[in-house]
Amino acid sequence: MSESVPDPRLQSLINKLRPGPLRRMTVAGFDGADVLVLLGESGEEGSEVGRIPQDEVSIRRADHPSEVFTVGQRIEAEQIGRWRGQLNLSARACENPELRAFLVAIQPGQIVSGTVSGVHNFGVFVHLDGEPQGLCTGFIRVPDLTWDWITHPSEATEVGQRITGEVIMSETRSAQVTISLKALLEDPLVRFADQTGHVLNGTVTKIVPFGVFVRLGPGIEGLLHVSEMTGSPVESPAQLVSEGDQITVRVAEVDLQRHRVRLRAHDS
Repeated sequence: MSESVPDPRLQSLINKLRPGPLRRMTVAGFDGADVLVLLGESGEEGSEVGRIPQDEVSIRRADHPSEVFTVGQRIEAEQIGRWRGQLNLSARACENPELRAFLVAIQPGQIVSGTVSGVHNFGVFVHLDGEPQGLCTGFIRVPDLTWDWITHPSEATEVGQRITGEVIMSETRSAQVTISLKALLEDPLVRFADQTGHVLNGTVTKIVPFGVFVRLGPGIEGLLHVSEMTGSPVESPAQLVSEGDQITVRVAEVDLQRHRVRLRAHDS
């Protein structure tokens, strides 16, 4: 299995979404749809004031946070950062202690298994082994399903299928574990990298204004820019080829870091 270079933007997001410290506090009142709290064990006057934003109050649907909390109530919430100097917290992240314990125990890079419960055009839901009964915590984004080119997640998995993946992040606030199946599969470009300069046959899979994508093998697609196409210049690549056409191209570059293949016309 190949090791990809971590995307610093993704890593920054993962760090922000990791569970924060657990804090004890007292409900002091309400500021519109937000909850104001006094931090600390005593909750006495003079304690630091924190805020639980409306969307962090509860997993349950409520028109106003007073339906969930009462003034003077002692609660636990997760520290999520500061905004304009005031500490913000999430009560929803602590609402189900069993669920929180399960999510906190799961770390990025951990290998987990589960059963696919739903397949949708935006991703796949998974019942992870060991999660609290009645909940569904696993989720696979479409780009994390496979190295192969697919038009719908149902081409890569199905309901009831047992899967094993690598954890990308575990979020207590959304009660979701994002996992990747692709992370446990070898990047097909690693073996393909020595094809630079070779002439190969491929299938046109997609036509875009700036060129066409050509499938050269399982999980391997390259871009043939319109400027490289025989018969250029033209207003659209569709004037030269159609999806499904078999064409011959030369591999100009294999970029493993960006996971891209650049193609040229075979006679250039």
